Amino acid sequence: MGAQNDEMVVDAVDVETAWKGLTSSPRSQLVDVRTRAEWTYVGIPDLGPVGKRAVLVEWQAFPDQTIDPRFVERLAGELKALGVQMEDDLFFICRSGTRSLAAAKAMAEAGFRKCHNVASGFEGPLDDERHRGSVDGWKAAGLPWQQS
Repeated sequence: MGAQNDEMVVDAVDVETAWKGLTSSPRSQLVDVRTRAEWTYVGIPDLGPVGKRAVLVEWQAFPDQTIDPRFVERLAGELKALGVQMEDDLFFICRSGTRSLAAAKAMAEAGFRKCHNVASGFEGPLDDERHRGSVDGWKAAGLPWQQS
């Protein structure tokens, strides 16, 4: 799938659609592409209620924010170990939807056919007080999450 088809291959979904896909399709996966620091200090989606765990693979390294040149290879290996097929639904999430879109496009280019970007992300946009997590996104929707 070439770059000209990326927009058609990766669609934007809201968190409720992602949750529904994760609960209804046994091999669907949630891929969290944020940094280790974000997973540790902000929290991660808790898929325990549906018998899964989020696949955690950083798109960009902290603190320099360079894109991991081995991202596709790392994630493909994780997905293969989980028995994920090229036609299974993959839902990509980051803080607010930008990094996850780039990561989803990279995996679509690698041949994964059902890549979805969780557009509002884990924390969503800033509210009027410049805080995340209350306006939109995984946390604001009240979906399960955990912190270490």
